[in-house]
Amino acid sequence: MSPTEQRNPRTLAIDRADPLAVLRMLNAEDSRVAGEVAKVLPLLAVLAEVTADRLRAGGRLHYFGAGTSGRTAVVDAAELGPTFSLPAGIVVAHHAGGAAALTTAVEGSEDSEELGAADAAAVEPGDVAVGIAASGRTPYVAGALAAARQAGAFTALVSSNPEAPLADLADLHIGVDTGPEAIAGSTRLKAATAHKLVLNGLSTAVMIALGRTYSNLMVDLSASNAKLRGRLVTILMEATGLGEEPCSRALAEADGQLKTALVCLLSGCAPEDARQRLAAVDGRVSAAVAASMS
Repeated sequence: MSPTEQRNPRTLAIDRADPLAVLRMLNAEDSRVAGEVAKVLPLLAVLAEVTADRLRAGGRLHYFGAGTSGRTAVVDAAELGPTFSLPAGIVVAHHAGGAAALTTAVEGSEDSEELGAADAAAVEPGDVAVGIAASGRTPYVAGALAAARQAGAFTALVSSNPEAPLADLADLHIGVDTGPEAIAGSTRLKAATAHKLVLNGLSTAVMIALGRTYSNLMVDLSASNAKLRGRLVTILMEATGLGEEPCSRALAEADGQLKTALVCLLSGCAPEDARQRLAAVDGRVSAAVAASMS
């Protein structure tokens, strides 16, 4: 039995509690999650490094999950475009049962290893495949990880079961010991929170490694309309401490390319020189600026 399916001794009377008491019990359980995630950060860092290296070389990151685990992965992948301007198809979320299963349960899809293997047919040797399963035993994830490993990809399992049966199918197992849920087996609670933290941490660390931030600012954006141009000017002002006029001028001279304009403002170089410096350091603004100072 997975830890998430066990009865939680701290919530045995939850059905007799008033709403405030219920919420306090749920909150007390939720408060345990971040500490457990902290324990697996060294392993998560390894996965982030491997993923960044493979994406830098042209590979992709694939998520595989069913139910709540799969929905969490879909959300993480979908948000990378708006947040970091990541092109579609680099981080791909495969959900058991397809798009229909995002809002309605598709019976039997998570129990099919064959379906997982079929969805993993798109995985290539230079990719990373991450299976997400609270119990650590979902057949769909098993089929996907086995097929991904056969294809030569780096495989990882994210679970809420330190003794996950599928761990042997993964090069790396990130097992967050969230323990029994407040409602036995309801992995939409602590397990899902843990998965959200792990996937957010993974994808954000990878995006930072790929140079899609400067300090804690999103800088891999393009100006496609007046509203976005205004936002880019604001980012330039925050990053450089300069006023609106010089930042607007630099953005225009850089053809709306925020990172190019930022390197120009920080190092005093021309746009074409800034582009060349960025290309030489995989688009990392800090490294491009540092190179100009050496």
